[in-house]
Amino acid sequence: MVADETARIAPDVVLGRDVVIRAFANLYGCEIGDETRIGTFVEVQKGARIGRRAKVSSHTFICEGVTIEDEVFIGHGVMFTNDRYPRATTAEGNLQGDGDWTCIPTVVRRRASIGSNATILCGVEIGEEAIVGAGSVVTRDVPPRAIVAGVPARVLRYLGASGEAGSAPGGGSGAGIAVGSLAAEEGS
Repeated sequence: MVADETARIAPDVVLGRDVVIRAFANLYGCEIGDETRIGTFVEVQKGARIGRRAKVSSHTFICEGVTIEDEVFIGHGVMFTNDRYPRATTAEGNLQGDGDWTCIPTVVRRRASIGSNATILCGVEIGEEAIVGAGSVVTRDVPPRAIVAGVPARVLRYLGASGEAGSAPGGGSGAGIAVGSLAAEEGS
């Protein structure tokens, strides 16, 4: 493991071999798989799991209840949520504690890619090899090999057998579909 001296890694973190953790990362109660890279200013909370050979870019927040499988790319500034109805206080006006909310899990399947500044709402599954465009808000499950973008994110097309963008929903070519947010993430 290689960790910047400014990174905070709690004693309960389980790290695989050859993990790299950049400056000011904050990890506690989580699991990070072999050869994964954690960027600057990333926070990974208790109960979150990240698989092998994943890349998590700077300023990303991975909360409790999130599972990220192997070989996943997470762009800069991606935010995951885990509470469908967040509140600061209870109905009685007391600050909420652990027992006052329900953690709703989210799964990102193998080889998926999430573009910079996307927000992933709780309770969704992002399918294997799916691509989420930069700036998207994912509110429902993303099928395997789908390319989604927008607010809310919607399917633009699917990856073909070669890994290139294939057909649009309904069997069309997808011509004329704006995918500028996807092009922007290629440089990430």
